[in-house]
Amino acid sequence: MKLWQKSLIGIAGLVVVLGLVGWIFRTDLLLWAVSLKDNGPIAEETMALDWHVPGGPAPATSGDRPPNIVLILADDLGVNDISTFGGGVAGGLVPTPNIDRIARDGVAFTQGYAGNATCAPSRAMLMTGRYPTHTGFEFTPTPDNMARVVTTVNADIRPDLPPIEYDAQANHDAPPFAEQGLPASEITIAELLKARGYSTMHIGKWHMGEAREFDALTQGFDHSLVLSELGYLPKDDPRVVNAPVDFDPVDRFLWARARFGNRFDRSQAFTPGGYLTDYWTDEALSAIDANKDRPFFLYLAHWAVHSPLQATREDYEAVGDIQPHRLRVYAAMVRALDRSVGRILDKLEEEGLAGNTLVLFSSDNGAPGYIGLPDVNAPYRGWKITLFEGGVRVPLMMRWPAQLPAGRQVRAPATHVDLFSTIAAAAGATLPGDRPIDGVDLLPVASGRGPLERPDGAIFWQSGTIRAVRAGDWKLMTDDIRKSAWLYDLANDPTERVNLIGKRPEQEKRLRAMLAAHHRNREPPLYPSVVKMPVMIDKTLADTYEDGDEYTYWAN
Repeated sequence: MKLWQKSLIGIAGLVVVLGLVGWIFRTDLLLWAVSLKDNGPIAEETMALDWHVPGGPAPATSGDRPPNIVLILADDLGVNDISTFGGGVAGGLVPTPNIDRIARDGVAFTQGYAGNATCAPSRAMLMTGRYPTHTGFEFTPTPDNMARVVTTVNADIRPDLPPIEYDAQANHDAPPFAEQGLPASEITIAELLKARGYSTMHIGKWHMGEAREFDALTQGFDHSLVLSELGYLPKDDPRVVNAPVDFDPVDRFLWARARFGNRFDRSQAFTPGGYLTDYWTDEALSAIDANKDRPFFLYLAHWAVHSPLQATREDYEAVGDIQPHRLRVYAAMVRALDRSVGRILDKLEEEGLAGNTLVLFSSDNGAPGYIGLPDVNAPYRGWKITLFEGGVRVPLMMRWPAQLPAGRQVRAPATHVDLFSTIAAAAGATLPGDRPIDGVDLLPVASGRGPLERPDGAIFWQSGTIRAVRAGDWKLMTDDIRKSAWLYDLANDPTERVNLIGKRPEQEKRLRAMLAAHHRNREPPLYPSVVKMPVMIDKTLADTYEDGDEYTYWAN
């Protein structure tokens, strides 16, 4: 055999070996490639921020001015994580006394609902008071090629699950991540309040568009300190305890992409001044201090307790020996979130602002099953990225000592889409007259002055092929992918155990008609869904899927 022939055989063998190695380690190689993506430099020094808003009305006493508004939104916080609602993390081992203060001194909605079961559409509904059928903002913007990567990784590490349906053509047709966002033509609550003379400040997650045409400054905020990367602290920081979740492809993607950075008013990314939940709280206190002599709106949109699961070592030690490890880290993250709320409330009291400040607290959706913690939404079924109660039931409470009674509980269903009208009413702002506003003012029912009344008597949710409506105590969900439907009488079955499809045809017919009317003449989605993910309803992602397990598909 000639030398060149031997060389060709050797090269071919090497290619086969490299191909085999690449196939065996394809997930690791793919995530390594993701980790190489550069979003630009991050300044190592923490940036000094100036929260003062120049101009505006002259200082006034608290009795002569509209109320301050503080909206605190947690991320992926389960309703059972709040001790007010009878639970608390790890069976109540980690209470939330500061979040509980809002309910104790104000009003708790015992049937509070997120706008959607994922973050961005919920945030858009909260900001605009409008459903996706009116705005087209139906799907959560995701980083470029994330759907493709997650689909590939999922097929490798979770072969037990039904397959993810990835639409390559829709992914090709979708605009880049930076061009996905809530249109500037939408009127946000920040814009309404700014027109009323408020200082408007955003801190934390935005997730309604990264480009200038979509960002918080365009949408009515005077200042914005925004999450630009995906970590609470650097992974190797000695102050942090990490809990990667190896069975979740999304978590694997987040850890690969995780860096530590923020931006302020479109600045270059810089290193935050500490653990993210605490740092954002530090800056929230500074923002209050800089604007306390005029009405202000502070939107504190925490990343906590969204994965990647990272806690400070101090909080990790404080919560005690909780098992498994990821639950202990999660519990420590909840502790930090509760501490943040307490510091905000204490600051308002120290400055003499508490009486005339409307404080609202909620979560963007229910807790996810993909972190593998079974009780975070107990006793409700389902998780984030499902429309079962566990995906959309959230803490919802408000405190305004000057106007609202203490310790009141409201059973009437209330949702994020209502907060736009509620905040506008508190501030004395006029609602836009050139577009439909879907939410209603919650202040009459919160104060006890009147009932909660909706024009159509219903609350709606949607994400592509899955839709739901609640009217009275009846709830209908439909999944067009699986040709499935669920009908529940929530008055007698709040945990959704008895599917009444086919057993109460009059209710099914009524709710299907309401869904059809809601979607008639709807605005089409601003960009397409590129992936449809299977989600087990009664198991977390730590569990193995078995034939017969109930699941649904989620489009995004």
